[in-house]
Amino acid sequence: MAVSGALPTGFGELEVLAVGTVLLVEALCGLSLNGLTIICFWKIPELRTPSHLLVLSLALADSGLSFNAFIAAVSSLLRHWPPGSGRCQALGFQGFATALASISSTAALAWGRHQHYCTRSQLTWSTAIPLVLFVWLSSAFWAALPLLGWGHYDYEPLGTCCTLDYSKGDRNFISFLFTMAFFNFLVPLFITLTSSQLMEQHLARSSHLQVNTTQPARTLMLCWSPYALLYLYAAIADASSLSPRLQMVPALIAKTVPTINAINYALGSEMGSKGPWQCLLPQRSKWDRAQ
Repeated sequence: MAVSGALPTGFGELEVLAVGTVLLVEALCGLSLNGLTIICFWKIPELRTPSHLLVLSLALADSGLSFNAFIAAVSSLLRHWPPGSGRCQALGFQGFATALASISSTAALAWGRHQHYCTRSQLTWSTAIPLVLFVWLSSAFWAALPLLGWGHYDYEPLGTCCTLDYSKGDRNFISFLFTMAFFNFLVPLFITLTSSQLMEQHLARSSHLQVNTTQPARTLMLCWSPYALLYLYAAIADASSLSPRLQMVPALIAKTVPTINAINYALGSEMGSKGPWQCLLPQRSKWDRAQ
């Protein structure tokens, strides 16, 4: 466990500063873009639809993930590591729950887009609300299990934030890891891949392929697979054999997810054409409507 004011083992002063700066940029980008998405959902009546509720769920999850990154960034830059086991457990739960909610929300969005483009059936509130509730309750359930003894939260190598402890690699960790990964990574990845492929095939046949169908699956695989590989390595070998610098790479990659998702689902989609820009330029939008 890191000590307040002391450099974490395996990191130099400049390395801690560099990691803190990267985390701060990731956090601010994610918070600003997803915050804009959340504000627009409430300010613009046209966006308050069942399908955009799934986008809102993703934005909320990614905002929580960015907030977790912000805490880690401030701790790194101030050289003040969060003391106390209780605070570490709380940060671990918050970060893990929002990460799982982000992954599951991506799968829910992929399924919703498949329903819209392939079956031409509109998503209803009676489907969207239970789906969002299931995403968040399921994520909270799995994130709470380490607090109850199945799995454990501990400090990341940099010592500024907490995550699922993979340093022991014992039976408790392995059983939790494989069960959790199946339901919270492999199943959402399968739903996202399948929905994207079916949607791509349907739109290609109709010569209307104007939707980026592969971006969600690529984001899941590229941004979360490094964490999955790190945990898998810890389950079959000694994680301490990896350098602390290498162990921090998956965390830095994963914290780019909020920015990528905001660009893909909000700013770069049909929501972006009538959402964030109206929030930024409300007077211009009213003038345009008056014309």
